[in-house]
Amino acid sequence: MTHIEAIQQWLTKNQLDVAYVSAFPDIKYLTGFGSDPIERVLALFIFPEHEPFIFAPALEVEAVKETGWRFPVYGYLDHEDAFALITEYLNQCTTHPVKWAVQKDNLTLTRFATLKEHFPTMEVAADLTPVIEHERLYKTPEEIAKLEVAGKWADKAFEIGFSALANNRTEQDVAAEIEYELKKQGIMQMSFDTIVQSGANAADPHGAPKKDLIQPNSLCLFDLGVVSDGYISDASRTVAYGPVNDHLKEIYEICLEAQLTAQDAAKPGMTAAELDHIGRQVIEKAGYGEYFIHRLGHGMGQSEHEFPSIMEGNDMVLEPGMCFSIEPGIYIPGDAGVRIEDCVHITADGCAPFTHTPKELQTIPLR
Repeated sequence: MTHIEAIQQWLTKNQLDVAYVSAFPDIKYLTGFGSDPIERVLALFIFPEHEPFIFAPALEVEAVKETGWRFPVYGYLDHEDAFALITEYLNQCTTHPVKWAVQKDNLTLTRFATLKEHFPTMEVAADLTPVIEHERLYKTPEEIAKLEVAGKWADKAFEIGFSALANNRTEQDVAAEIEYELKKQGIMQMSFDTIVQSGANAADPHGAPKKDLIQPNSLCLFDLGVVSDGYISDASRTVAYGPVNDHLKEIYEICLEAQLTAQDAAKPGMTAAELDHIGRQVIEKAGYGEYFIHRLGHGMGQSEHEFPSIMEGNDMVLEPGMCFSIEPGIYIPGDAGVRIEDCVHITADGCAPFTHTPKELQTIPLR
């Protein structure tokens, strides 16, 4: 059964007239066509019995067809009224749809108001987001294989980045070197902007590379990933650039123990909250709990942040095929930051990582 067929069955079961998919990553997941048309309208409509259709800017129609999409695709020109055309096509598929499933966390109030103008009797009868999240939650063997390839490229990126560390180079220089070298080898898109942070800068978990020079005798944090065949990688490593003091070694070893302990424990049958606790308690018992300020992990696949969240309060039971990060961190403002991360997939009796760059503290020689 395809993902679209699963949604069609859900629509029938819940006596809904139409599903309106508005989130671009979910359209890509369901159809194979990925685009961000910015202010233009890109939408997927799914019906209980009628064939689905994609509505897209006219300049994207041929690209949709090239993906192998076998159902109708309708285009519109910039000067045309997109939702008037959508209304026309919808009425050809179902008579005056009333009960709608929409993505509540994505559909804007402006576009919802426009739909209400064209369909005054419409009602939002269901939230489509959890349904698609459930479809995306379990990766097929084919998807796992693609994620493994993306992971190998992340390992290559670490190799490039570690080799690029030098006294006269900035964090931005090193990040640019990673992306440039990967582009020369055919990787044209990163999962997200590459993060390289040296010294105290690494204490900002979502910080960007700065123009600051790489600090000798400090820890340097890398967080990166690539897009390969539509699937992403996401991994973090922290290395020592030159010999570092015992304090930095200590926080590194505590973070490493937390990451290895959690990754070794991850298996079917446990909850996401239990796994978060297993990793977190290592850091808390060592006295650094206040410096671990985010969840243990997040889902991943075609996007770098998917379902589920590996965090306190999430009682979802882990099952084979689920993919997520395990990334404990210690961030001491004004001092240093450490994060160590692998993304993994749950197997029949444990988990397996997509990245394999060694996690023991590596010391990169000063140069």
